[in-house]
Amino acid sequence: MKTAIVHDWLVVYAGAERVLEQMLKVLPQADLFSLIDFMPDSERGFLGGRRARTSFLQKLPGARAHYRRYLPLMPLAVEQLDLSGYDLVVSSSYAVAKGVLTGPDQLHLCMCYSPMRYAWDLQHQYLRESGLEHGIRGAIARQVLHRVRNWDARTGNGVDGFIAISHFVARRIRKAYRRESRVIYPPVDVESFIPGAGPREPFYLTASRLVPYKRVDLVVDAFAGLPDRTLVVIGDGPEAARISRRAGSNVRMLGHQPLEVLQDHMRRTRAFIFAAEEDFGIVPLEAQACGTPVIAFGRGGARETIRGLDQDQPTGVFFEDQSPASLREAIGSFESHESRLSPAACRENACRFAPGRFRAEFQEYVCDRIEAFQKELRQGRG
Repeated sequence: MKTAIVHDWLVVYAGAERVLEQMLKVLPQADLFSLIDFMPDSERGFLGGRRARTSFLQKLPGARAHYRRYLPLMPLAVEQLDLSGYDLVVSSSYAVAKGVLTGPDQLHLCMCYSPMRYAWDLQHQYLRESGLEHGIRGAIARQVLHRVRNWDARTGNGVDGFIAISHFVARRIRKAYRRESRVIYPPVDVESFIPGAGPREPFYLTASRLVPYKRVDLVVDAFAGLPDRTLVVIGDGPEAARISRRAGSNVRMLGHQPLEVLQDHMRRTRAFIFAAEEDFGIVPLEAQACGTPVIAFGRGGARETIRGLDQDQPTGVFFEDQSPASLREAIGSFESHESRLSPAACRENACRFAPGRFRAEFQEYVCDRIEAFQKELRQGRG
């Protein structure tokens, strides 16, 4: 079958792009489409030499740095991508890619990382964090998100089969689109994240982009009440200055660091702390691949990728409220049960999400859907 893969935008090699990389290995002859393609040459290796066919957004002023400002135009842009010559269309979507136009003789499968979070259940959080709760700009933003949400709900009908990256996302898909989905967990590079040979050191680690929803500020505030514990923070972003001002003398802010430095800290830390509510969350699994237990907020994908203290061979501890007090309580619980959380169990748990497992499950799903779709076409033509 002539195949196209449609990705929202190509600007950085992050979680969705790691999934795209594995999909391209399963479908190596696929043509690649994207709203924009500004992926740096130094990070393009995962595309196997491909250049995406892009939309008119590629040529608009400031699209490279401020493409998100063109959200009101994205539904129109994705609908202008001409996919009429393809038998199989796979959308790789956390924004608008699933809205591509396909016909009744085309099979459209969607790898859905989440329905647009800022248009659905996290709209109020997005407006608050963007300073758009009030005023004319806020009213305009609400109107734009309302229109995008209506479009997003309607275009869910054009997808023949949804793949969700977690059961948490599957529930979001059911809520937004009233559709069931197959859960296929994303791939984790467990071969690059391996346990170290040296002993663990007495510090805790958190690492992420420093943006509001990652809640690194919560972690820093929690350690203000633990002056005899040390926290290392790796990452940079718009919240960096604000978080640095809150950090006490027991918090070391390292800023952005190369991958090798992150891996080294993951291998040496006592535990990794993860305070965000994520749809899946690859970083906690990278930590576990290093043999490191995780202290995580107990909502979202973390519940599916970390074994809590109530399970055999646990790999982490959950805290139930996004508050410093709740996190400090979880750290105390971790230290009381630390001997139960073995590096071997952490590593074994992470290896369940290896890339080979993703490719096998994705290929099986695609083949099954193609077979069923072709049978349906034959019956319709008979």
